[in-house]
Amino acid sequence: LSQMGSADPENVWVFLAHNVSFSLFPSSTLNHPFAFSECPPLGLESLKVKDSQIQASSYKRMGLGPHRGRLNIQSGVEDGDIYDGAWCAEYKDQNQWLQIDAKKLTRFTAVILQGRGSIWSLDYVETFKVQVSNDTIKWKPCMNATEEVVFEGNKDSETPVLAILPEPAVAQYIRINPQTWFKNGTICLRAEIMGCELPDPNNIYPWQAEEGTKDKLDFRHHNYKEMRKLMKSVNEMCPDITRIYSIGKSYMGLKLYVMEISDNPGKHELGEPEFRYVAGMHGNEVLGRELLLNLMEYICQEYKRGNQRIVHLVEETRIHLLPSMNPDGYEMAYKKGSELAGWSLGRFSYEGIDMNHNFADLNTIMWDAIELETDKSKLINHYFPIPEHYTSEEAMVASETRAVISWMQTIPFVLSANLHGGELVVTYPFDMTKDWAPKEHTPTPDESFFRWLATVYASTNHVMSDPDRRPCHNEDFLRYNNIINGANWHTVPGSMNDFSYLHTNCFEVTVELSCDKFPHASELPIEWESNKESLLVYMEQVHRGIKGVVKDRDTEAGIADAIIKVDDIDHHIRSAFDGDFWRLLNPGDYDVTVTAEGYFPATQSCRVEYEHYPTICDFHLTKTPKQRLREILAKGGKIPKDLQLRLRQLRIRKLRARPVNYV
Repeated sequence: LSQMGSADPENVWVFLAHNVSFSLFPSSTLNHPFAFSECPPLGLESLKVKDSQIQASSYKRMGLGPHRGRLNIQSGVEDGDIYDGAWCAEYKDQNQWLQIDAKKLTRFTAVILQGRGSIWSLDYVETFKVQVSNDTIKWKPCMNATEEVVFEGNKDSETPVLAILPEPAVAQYIRINPQTWFKNGTICLRAEIMGCELPDPNNIYPWQAEEGTKDKLDFRHHNYKEMRKLMKSVNEMCPDITRIYSIGKSYMGLKLYVMEISDNPGKHELGEPEFRYVAGMHGNEVLGRELLLNLMEYICQEYKRGNQRIVHLVEETRIHLLPSMNPDGYEMAYKKGSELAGWSLGRFSYEGIDMNHNFADLNTIMWDAIELETDKSKLINHYFPIPEHYTSEEAMVASETRAVISWMQTIPFVLSANLHGGELVVTYPFDMTKDWAPKEHTPTPDESFFRWLATVYASTNHVMSDPDRRPCHNEDFLRYNNIINGANWHTVPGSMNDFSYLHTNCFEVTVELSCDKFPHASELPIEWESNKESLLVYMEQVHRGIKGVVKDRDTEAGIADAIIKVDDIDHHIRSAFDGDFWRLLNPGDYDVTVTAEGYFPATQSCRVEYEHYPTICDFHLTKTPKQRLREILAKGGKIPKDLQLRLRQLRIRKLRARPVNYV
């Protein structure tokens, strides 16, 4: 460097890039399968790169403009949609290019290419060249010794292909220049650029990195063994409030581990609601998995520090975190890495089952019953039984799905969310339309509360709540405030949300966490900071509404399976095995009626306030005379006089009510 004299800063960094071995990422990151490229993505897929930073030599129409040349971007379903699935050049010649402005001096290391995402057209680039520039006037081709490199591109539209530059290229701009393309198609591509942003030599703090969060958590992608190790370390750090248990195994025998967080782990406490987060139903949608692992660490750390919000949450709630519902699928995606897994690799179970459509379709059973039953009083509106054909061993039900259903039936969950990826929106039930319409608003009786739940998450998420963000793919959810009825987006028969609502007491929504299904490890701290408050405030909603215990007036014993009815909401819930219940409700006044077999019904008014704690509504039910008689006779006891008198009065009343036949 001393021999370079007063060389300008740009040349200094060019010298460093070619002559000094260095890395901007920890060794744990470099152990990842994608480490050979060293540098992270610029962010075409994650939208970190803005539309204004992408230009092209030409384009067919706006729906195929340069802003659509992003890895894994998804097109609309109609041919010619304004949101199409690639950048496509207007002309078919070797002078076409897609150009990215990195905004800063960058050490480019690799290019990832993908064909056009379309159900109507087959288009992809087979070979291409790469050039770099600092002013967009002089362009330097990527060379291999004395020859300009021609990189191998795609052989199909969907599989991402990695091209590593023979030598890292330091510049601000980079161009992809297609040379050949599918013979029956045209020039279309989706891309990601790998590059390390070089520190600005003019900055007085040149090596100061921007931190995504101040929380000291394990921000990296964890395979199955690493996930298990991290969960164990959290349990060892906070043994008094954590417990690890398994709800079953995947098809390949990997255990479905759950982290329980509670001040009394391993036990359901009377009056304490049960909450769950589920991630990784689609194995390649990995952000939810990492967020739940981070959440475990965070709650443990903050509880030990005495953070009163976290202490209150742990002491008043029993929390269950399932970070990987589909570990088999995750392992497939993980082996390819964050940029090469594509849009669908690892989505399904090892057997090829999409678990998002794999739960029992109770919606159709409900709607058929409504249509056929003339006496509406005979209709049930909750705890729909699972049909026999679904429970048979021959049914195409994933072992992972069966395990989750058994889990749902064992623990009286009140509130849940399942975490997905590939979009930025929160969806709420119903997810399935009536009559199998492609999409149609299909509300539950608890529509207003579900909208509240979805809004709570979306409005506190940093990225979702950004009014200036661009759509991920082909839907602009900003106009819906980033929430939507699931069936109004696209119908999903057999969803976990609908099953949870119709078969159990639990309310559940789906959170689509990011445009990028498999964000690079370098983006995880920012994603955590974007979602941290949302994850916490959503859990706190489990304490909104009413709660209580249904007891026998004489014995004070809890009554299980008592039915809790709220006037004007046609969806009941049931008390848990020791008589406690939770009914999620928005603020307001409600008439609540409780019924149980062998007891007289009881009704009382309950007011739900705006505060973040539930209204206590306990019920004491009185046994009917017939029930008391059955219990006494079953024990071989003597019938007391008050019961004899009561039974006599009931017989007389029954006789008087009979019609008289006159001859």
